[in-house]
Amino acid sequence: MITKNYKILLIFLFTIFSSNTCISKSNKSEINRVLFVFDASQSMLGRWQSGRKIDIAKNLLSKMIDSLKNTNNLEVALRIYGHQSGYPPQDCDDTQLEVNFLPVNIGADRIKAKLSMIRAKGTTPIAYSLEEAARDFPSKDSRNVVILITDGKEECGMDPCAISNFYQREGIILKPFVIGIGLDDEWKNNFDCVGRFFNASNESEFTDILNIVISHIVDNTTVQVNLLDQQGDPTESNINLTFYNNFTGVEKYNYIHTLNNYGNPDTMIIDPVLTYKIVAHTIPPVSVDSVIIKPGKHTIIPIRTPQGELEIKMNSKINYQYIIRLAGVDSTLNIQEINSSETYIIGKYDIELLTLPRKKFYNVEVNQNTKTTYTIDSPGIANIILPAKGYGGIYINKKDSLEKIYSFRANKLNHRVTLLSGSYKIIFRAKSVKEYIYTKEQNFNIRAGKSELIKIQ
Repeated sequence: MITKNYKILLIFLFTIFSSNTCISKSNKSEINRVLFVFDASQSMLGRWQSGRKIDIAKNLLSKMIDSLKNTNNLEVALRIYGHQSGYPPQDCDDTQLEVNFLPVNIGADRIKAKLSMIRAKGTTPIAYSLEEAARDFPSKDSRNVVILITDGKEECGMDPCAISNFYQREGIILKPFVIGIGLDDEWKNNFDCVGRFFNASNESEFTDILNIVISHIVDNTTVQVNLLDQQGDPTESNINLTFYNNFTGVEKYNYIHTLNNYGNPDTMIIDPVLTYKIVAHTIPPVSVDSVIIKPGKHTIIPIRTPQGELEIKMNSKINYQYIIRLAGVDSTLNIQEINSSETYIIGKYDIELLTLPRKKFYNVEVNQNTKTTYTIDSPGIANIILPAKGYGGIYINKKDSLEKIYSFRANKLNHRVTLLSGSYKIIFRAKSVKEYIYTKEQNFNIRAGKSELIKIQ
């Protein structure tokens, strides 16, 4: 709950979208619905700059609405709180939708007329008014925006931060904009939980901020993502980009980056209300957090994604796979098939082939616009014939110690095992004998692409 005892002018801007969001060009038929929620509590009678706060707010809001009259596909409405009941006593249900949604050329005059009639006299139920505002929109199929104008803190025991966070996480509203008058940084920090903060120190600055808010609603906003190579040039492309709501983590846009015939990155139309986290789905992924988009402008976002290719070649009928890890990191980054090429962010990687035995390469360097290739000898076949059913397996000598790579099944006499070329040892004891002295050992070699018959005597 907000607890500090000072009054300010705040504007919270929310945008409500449908749950299905995709990247597309601007839909000219899309309706923008703007709901103004106006504070008419007793504290709005206080003075600020040239007059009373409520009179200044009415005047500035009326001018802003007038400026929107020629805006296409825009509907407006007005909710007021603190205007029906005097204070004291406190009426925390004092909030009312006074003008329903109408096309802006009609609704603007209705709102101006209603504003001219209201008188400030009640309390400040901010959180409850925000809850009610979310129910005022006729549908979620349009772009629904709420602008709340208030001069005071919550006075009805509810928490605007909790309300804001709840509706953001539910995907009903987006991160609010918060505009305060003459606030210090310490007070600003109290509203970090509510939304993005602006500080208006005078009427002119407040007007400018109102214009910024409106530009988020009516102006086309575009972004261009430059995927930079090692030299800092935007030459990388064909990468899937995901834009996430930086606060909720919900994905908002997906598209595969492209370059036009002139080598220029594509441009996308984007909603500027959100702060974004952008992920380039390279291997490994590259992300940029807390990206703020300038409304009505073209924003260029650089992301460093220099890449090169990696391929392991082997002449084999078996479709072996191999694991790619960042050098010195145990977790798996990618699994790649033999004889296939994959693109990676430049750097060093560890490779583990899922062969018998495992083949490993360390600190393999991937360079920009270069294919790093390793060629592995074809595997061979070990046809092993045991004298009896029994126990044991195939071993390799690894750093002067034996490592088991294959186990014999106790009920099977013949084993056909695909192995990389190299030297191996069989250790075996028949199931029917119970003393260690009957253990047999036999060394053998496997040549690339060859089949070897190994009989255990």
